[in-house]
Amino acid sequence: MPYRKIEFRAGHYYHLYNRGLNRQSIFFCDENWGYFLKRIRHYFRPDLIDILAYCLMPTHYHLMVYLRTDDLSARIMQPFGVSYTKAINKQQGRVGPLFQGPFQAVWVDKDEYLLDLSRYIHINPVSAGLVMRPEEWVFSSYRDHIGLREGTLPVSDVVLSQFPSRRAYQVFVESYHAQDAKIIEHLLFDE
Repeated sequence: MPYRKIEFRAGHYYHLYNRGLNRQSIFFCDENWGYFLKRIRHYFRPDLIDILAYCLMPTHYHLMVYLRTDDLSARIMQPFGVSYTKAINKQQGRVGPLFQGPFQAVWVDKDEYLLDLSRYIHINPVSAGLVMRPEEWVFSSYRDHIGLREGTLPVSDVVLSQFPSRRAYQVFVESYHAQDAKIIEHLLFDE
């Protein structure tokens, strides 16, 4: 297992992400998106980790999480990644890695980064030109955060507690400009 510069500790927030090998797709048919979320539900148990925000993109994913365990890599991320890769390889008749190396992780060390990262994650499909408005992208937690869906995967209250209403959070997200990413560029990867 490769050495990580970052130490995972319970009680801290992290941005977890990975992309497809050679920036290729990690979802090949409609069922793959749902299966990915089922694998998340299986491995990201509430006693181990809270998912505060997520976005699945055609070639990569973003997860903003709060850890309840120090054992993120071996207990959650490694079996999750292997499980999804094996299923895709079987379905697609392919072999080898699906992802571009091990998952990436960045410690979110300030509250303001937490809010800006959630905005960045939720606006990602708009920035990529996949949709015109973030609520149109069903493979993110944005709809849950603004009250259009009552999902059970994201724990929205950590982010939403910083705003007077869901509508205020929606205005915050939709006021995103590309230069806003400079605030959190150390928490991101080159897409």
